Amino acid sequence: MMKEATLLRTKIKKGDLVRVIAGKEKGKEGKVLQVLPDKGAVVIEKLNLLKKHTRPNQTNPKGGIIEREGKIALSNVMIVCANCNKASRIGSKALSDGKKMRVCKACGEALDKGA
Repeated sequence: MMKEATLLRTKIKKGDLVRVIAGKEKGKEGKVLQVLPDKGAVVIEKLNLLKKHTRPNQTNPKGGIIEREGKIALSNVMIVCANCNKASRIGSKALSDGKKMRVCKACGEALDKGA
């Protein structure tokens, strides 16, 4: 039997500033470039760099070694609140117009820029 891929619901979005809380990149911060909910991972700018050896082709005529960002598990990152500058959990708050916004669990400030 093959394991079925479950779609993991995440509160972290593209463009968020996150801090890595576990693994070889522990303590480092970066901006989220990509969220992979089906794999339960995120790609963070300039973190978890992997080296890929490529053959010469039309886009890269010389070939060689290319560095690119690898994925990091969602469980190993926490969002950084701009107000209190702490890595914190994410809560949600219902607004009067019926929309939801993300809030910092440490200080209660809104994490979304529009709110």
